[in-house]
Amino acid sequence: MTARVLDHPGFAPELLALAAVRALGPGAAEWAELLRGRYPDAPADGLARLATRRFVGAAAAGGATAALAGIFAPMAELASVLWTQSNLVLHLAAAYGRDPAHPDRAAELLVLTRVHPDPASARAALDAARAADDPVEGAWPRAAEAAWRLAAPLTAQAGGWVALRLAARLLPGAAVLAAALGDSAATERLAARAVALYRAG
Repeated sequence: MTARVLDHPGFAPELLALAAVRALGPGAAEWAELLRGRYPDAPADGLARLATRRFVGAAAAGGATAALAGIFAPMAELASVLWTQSNLVLHLAAAYGRDPAHPDRAAELLVLTRVHPDPASARAALDAARAADDPVEGAWPRAAEAAWRLAAPLTAQAGGWVALRLAARLLPGAAVLAAALGDSAATERLAARAVALYRAG
C-alpha cells in the first residue's frame, strides 16, 4: 500500500480508505458478532453507542498523545484521527448490520469524513484508484491536493494549531487538552453522521 500511495499520491485518500476497509473491516465484523452472541437482544443503537464511546475516547487519547509530538504534532494527529475514525465508521456499519469489510464501506468512509461530497464521486475516485497501474508522470503536484483532502477531518482545527503553539508556551498542557477535546468532538460529529446514514439504510 505504501508503494501504491507513493506511485499514485493523488489517490492517497482512496487507497488508504480501501486499505482501512481491508485491514479493519474483519475486526469490526468480529466485534459485532461477539457482542450479538453475548447480548442477542441488544439493539443496533446500543451497539452503536458502545462503538462511539470507545472510539471517541480513543480519539481523545490519540489527539493528546499526538500533541506531544512537537513540530510533527499536526501530522501525528492526522494519522491518529484517520485511523480512529476509520475504525469508528466500520464498527458503526457492523452495528447496523452492514458488512464492514465490503468495498462499499470505502466510499462511505470517504463521504462521511468529507473527503468526497457524495457517494458517486467517491465511487468514481475509488474506481480510478483501483485502475491506476504504472506510476503517473508528474503525479506529485496532485500530492498537495491529496494531502488537503486527507486532512479534511482536521481543517477546522488548522487555524487553532498556531494559537495552541503560542498558548502552550504560557500554559503547559494547553495543546494536549485542546487536541484531546477537538479530536473527540470531531469524532462525535462523525459518529452522528455515520449513525444517521446506517440507521436510515
